Amino acid sequence: MTTNRAAHPALIALGAVGAAGAAAAIWGIGIERYLFTVREVTAAALPRGSAPLRILHISDVHMAPWQHRKQQWLSSLAALRPDLIINTGDNIGHVEGLAGIRRAFAPFAGIPGVFVHGSNDLHAPSPRNPLNYFRGPSKKHRSAEPLDSSAMDQFFTDGLGWHDLNNDATSVTLGGLRVDLFGVSDPHRGWDELGVLPDRIAALGAHTDETVVLGVSHAPYQRVLNEFVNLGADAIFAGHTHGGQVCLPGFGAIVANCDIPLKQAKGLSTWEHHGIRVPLNVSAGCGHSIYAPVRFACRPEATLLTLTARG
Repeated sequence: MTTNRAAHPALIALGAVGAAGAAAAIWGIGIERYLFTVREVTAAALPRGSAPLRILHISDVHMAPWQHRKQQWLSSLAALRPDLIINTGDNIGHVEGLAGIRRAFAPFAGIPGVFVHGSNDLHAPSPRNPLNYFRGPSKKHRSAEPLDSSAMDQFFTDGLGWHDLNNDATSVTLGGLRVDLFGVSDPHRGWDELGVLPDRIAALGAHTDETVVLGVSHAPYQRVLNEFVNLGADAIFAGHTHGGQVCLPGFGAIVANCDIPLKQAKGLSTWEHHGIRVPLNVSAGCGHSIYAPVRFACRPEATLLTLTARG
């Protein structure tokens, strides 16, 4: 005689967890990392009476040559007709990734822009255990293959007309508004030279109450954000965090890969230092390492940030 026994509750629970995990993996690897989106936000940071300034913030593209969907989506962003493009680094995700960057960014030629470096603008990603990402800020990989960063920089500056802000400053005029910008190379690798910025900014000439000042960094380390505030930034732009890349629904990022508070690892927030509060936009980026091809509860993005006049 055969006896039917109910499945053990622990086995049922284990099966449910396994099924949920498999579904999450399928979603994160096969679907969400292709759900490119433009996040539109607004912040008051301009002098009174200024017309709105539309800034397209792109970060952490991590381009590989076969990523045609991402290339096409990035190309389409030129139709947004921003006043300024801010690129906060980590553009290359493969030793041959520059070809994809050229295809993706070619329509941006003639739109004013600035850029800074992340580590993956100088060194290609290396195979590593993706779980290490959840154990603290990533370390430099000694065997990382060098990239042709000079060719990328030349494309950005000569091909697109963008300004290199790596430990430097520049000034542009947009619709009659003077915009001073300064930036640093990747603080995550210790390439930032904050000490040179005061002289670089001073070389732009004295700015008035009618000037807006923007700070740009790849990684939003607190020491950098604080110094940007000290240097007079009216708004700050950064990337690097991938918004956590794998997030908990309803909670958000569980890692930031730097010392920024997790609640500010993605999106528009306010950074406060010595009683001064400025808008901070940390892009979740639109890419990922080719060795960690997943996004979960954190869609790949670019930001269209409209700066408006202060009240």
